[in-house]
Amino acid sequence: MTALRNVAAIVQKEWHHYFGSPIAWVGLFVWTLLFGIFFYFGFTFFLEMSMRASQQAMQYGGPTRLSINEMLIRPVIQNMAVVALFIAPMLTMRLFAEEKRQGTLELLATSPLSDLQVVVGKFLSASGLYLLMILAGLVNVALMWTYAETPPEWPPILTGALGLFLLGASFLAMGTFVSTLTRNQIVAGILSVCLFLGMWTLGWADSPTAGPVMKAVSYLGVTSHLEDLAKGVVDLKDIVFYLSVIVFGLFLAHQSIESQRWRA
Repeated sequence: MTALRNVAAIVQKEWHHYFGSPIAWVGLFVWTLLFGIFFYFGFTFFLEMSMRASQQAMQYGGPTRLSINEMLIRPVIQNMAVVALFIAPMLTMRLFAEEKRQGTLELLATSPLSDLQVVVGKFLSASGLYLLMILAGLVNVALMWTYAETPPEWPPILTGALGLFLLGASFLAMGTFVSTLTRNQIVAGILSVCLFLGMWTLGWADSPTAGPVMKAVSYLGVTSHLEDLAKGVVDLKDIVFYLSVIVFGLFLAHQSIESQRWRA
């Protein structure tokens, strides 16, 4: 219980920093604004295609229903995954870099908190804010249950949101590690973006003609495991992959903090 209280104290401390500065407010504004823009244009496109399908059905016969999940929800989730690539560094770049710059990391080292508790607490604080962003964006989707005659299926929305969260949490875990390497927030942010882009582009190695090595490389791409979740398909290997990346990032952050303590 003491460990949980210590982690909760770190989370509370970081949330005070987030909401006491423009970081949380700017992040929430940018995320909800882009989510709304993508949703609006996606919804407009869906309505246009539905009207065309209805006209063609009246003239030639055939199905008139289009899948709102495939034509609207999934593209929005995939577009927001791109936004997460750039939002995540903003949430993690100050976690340890600012502590180093202000000299407060030494105070944490001499407190009753363990290095692991500090790392986990900071990661959970960033993940909690990121989850709040996702929930704020999903308000657009929730409105469809109120006004749409045929509301979308909810399982693909839940799995898509889960995939979006796990992808972002993977970025946040690796960004937490990067933040331990420098005392400059800007440097931490730039390095995080470069790392996340590398993790993103690994998935591009997959192709029908790819050999075993390239398929193994593409499996390490974070976007490769989002596609099935965005379709409503929950595959254990995708969940295990994201959780493995998160644990690996936190492990690296913990080892980095411990090594710096020993060098000091």
